[in-house]
Amino acid sequence: MKNLIIVESPAKARTISAFLGRNYKVVASKGHIRDLPKSSFGITIDENGVFVPKYSIPRDVNPIVKELKKLAKDAETIYIATDEDREGEAIGYHIAMAIKKEPESLPRIVFHEITKTAIKHALDNPRKLDMDSINAQQARRLLDRIVGYKLSPLLASKIQKGLSAGRVQSSTLKIVIDKEREIKAFKSEEYWSIDALFEKDIESTIYEFDGQKMDKMSIPNEKMATQIVNSATTESFVVQSLEKKERKSKTPPPFMTSTLQQSASTQLGSSPKKTMMVAQKLYEGVKTDKGNMGVITYMRTDSLNLAKEAVESAREYIKSNFGDKYLPKKPKNYATKSKGAQEAHEAIRPTMVEFTPEIAKDYLASEELRLYTLIYNRFLASQMTEARMESQTLLFKGQKSTFKASGRKLLFDGFYRVTGYTEKDKLLPELEKGQKVSLDKITPEQHFTEPPPRYNEASLIKKLESLGIGRPSTYAPTITILQTRKYINIEKKRIHPTEVAFTVIEMLEKYFPEIVDSSFTSNMEAQLDEIDEGKLDWQELLSKFYDPFMKKIAHGKEHITSKKMAIPTGEMCPKCGHELLKRKGRYGEFIACGNFPKCKYTTDLEGNAPPEPEMTDIKCDKCDSFMVIKDSRRGKFYACSSYPKCKNAKPLVAPKELDIPCPKCGSILHEKEGKRGTFYGCSNYPKCRFISNGEPQKERCPDCGGMVVHKVLKTGEFYECIEKKCKFKEPVPKEKQKGTPKKKEELSS
Repeated sequence: MKNLIIVESPAKARTISAFLGRNYKVVASKGHIRDLPKSSFGITIDENGVFVPKYSIPRDVNPIVKELKKLAKDAETIYIATDEDREGEAIGYHIAMAIKKEPESLPRIVFHEITKTAIKHALDNPRKLDMDSINAQQARRLLDRIVGYKLSPLLASKIQKGLSAGRVQSSTLKIVIDKEREIKAFKSEEYWSIDALFEKDIESTIYEFDGQKMDKMSIPNEKMATQIVNSATTESFVVQSLEKKERKSKTPPPFMTSTLQQSASTQLGSSPKKTMMVAQKLYEGVKTDKGNMGVITYMRTDSLNLAKEAVESAREYIKSNFGDKYLPKKPKNYATKSKGAQEAHEAIRPTMVEFTPEIAKDYLASEELRLYTLIYNRFLASQMTEARMESQTLLFKGQKSTFKASGRKLLFDGFYRVTGYTEKDKLLPELEKGQKVSLDKITPEQHFTEPPPRYNEASLIKKLESLGIGRPSTYAPTITILQTRKYINIEKKRIHPTEVAFTVIEMLEKYFPEIVDSSFTSNMEAQLDEIDEGKLDWQELLSKFYDPFMKKIAHGKEHITSKKMAIPTGEMCPKCGHELLKRKGRYGEFIACGNFPKCKYTTDLEGNAPPEPEMTDIKCDKCDSFMVIKDSRRGKFYACSSYPKCKNAKPLVAPKELDIPCPKCGSILHEKEGKRGTFYGCSNYPKCRFISNGEPQKERCPDCGGMVVHKVLKTGEFYECIEKKCKFKEPVPKEKQKGTPKKKEELSS
């Protein structure tokens, strides 16, 4: 064997191996092979104040290191081919150290896409490992270890076990908590809207009354709304003006990590974590009409740059498939607004313009195709012409009231040709200025202002990006760790902080304000960028942070009052005789036995014990004990009285049975309610795991005969076949759609 190429993942290794001949052996390290130990702090500070990380090779990685050493010994040249970001650079460094090679002596090859051309170009142009980038990653790793290993035990000792803190994690949680505080402090205000119908079908809204321009909050109560309605019904109206304006809809830039995660969340309903998993597959190599290869560029990037060759390919495709009017005179370039963006990287784009979604559907799995189509269309759109729209404004003027009607028309679809345009044209009739018009209907409606919405995963990532907190590689893992630590719950796709999250943030705000300060975290990211650029010494950054931080840790151990409330009440437990204590839980203060967990006696502060589950004469079908009725967030349910030995549970009301059999096993299908709303599942669960979020239909698929379901999506309502290989999908007729608008109270003129 002459040459050894070391990458991170086996999938990446397989794809690259297919491009190269027998002179190359491509192997995977399977991620990090050296790291700080899990069981100890793993950082020492020598007499000169230098931070020395004590890296170790985990036991389960030893066989991989042994194999790499053996292959390296026989290789003529060893290439490091890990991902081109700080994490990839650091993995390459640790591989070199693990196989006892001088890191800067090994050729380092980089590529933004895994195609035969890109790999051969990389081999022809190797460079050395970038020690500045490696030191930036080491600084980040050590900072995270210092905060995690020193602050987390303090939280555990003062609040409760199992808590953790982190540089990016805690500042992200503070953003979620601040939003919740904003929602709790919100006070709803009443306001009214007044809609009118002119000439039988021209919809309009109140624009001006008695010389005062009307905005959303201008009508605060029913009295004023009635005054306007009564006035308008006695007035005669004429056309005051009809104005038409042309505007352009700008082409969207190609995706970077954050915008891909946001779009995949809103358009595909995919979580950031899921999006990155699928994108990784598309990058590392999938089946195509030209063999196995990567079909998108590297997916962890904050750059909007595009390779000149890729842009030229896109322009040729646009010209030949859509015509000159869809092709701008010059290629389009985009600049990122992201702080510290690594412009040497590329935006996320397809590696082959000729591998269209139409061709890809024969090779990619369903979830891969959906994400690939999103990336492909966005890239093409970024190089197309702008769309042109015409907005229309019609004013109807009476003696005291003026109403405004708005219309729009798509003049030229431009980039919408590939991304799709869902809004329908709303055309206003050609009326003459001064023409008399009839007011046929007027409708006042009461509203109340609503609190700001909680973050979903996509909007939280957008916020993190705007504040410069974290990097493309950290967005999804940060949200995951907040969930794992029980700091947040995601309900109906919205992020809710838990009670303990408030307690943690309140303590950090008071004693460690910089840890939850977004500007401090953002500034730290900027300093890591400076290390990467060779402008700042990584040891200097660590030293400046460590000493003041450790003084605060020492101060906190002495002066932070424990939140682990356990105040003796002077009363004894009626069940076991131990002393009763006043404690604090996620739902507030309560009384509990000091002999917990042996005795689980609890009451509220007034001495009221939690309601005992209601006994029933229904037998458990698993253990033959009696079932009891319990209460939960989603209502009452049957549970086995032998819990926790038996965890059998059933809904109080039997699920609705459908008269359509399960397409997998023929059993009865049930309509059920879950965390994310209504879904349909097989009654033979868990033997049969059929599940659908679309309502099954009696009519079979006209293409393949499979089951068709009725899906309600943000983009509309569709009939869709459940068979993966079948592409049947058509809009649901209006009369059968489920999404009916709220009816307004109408006053006839």
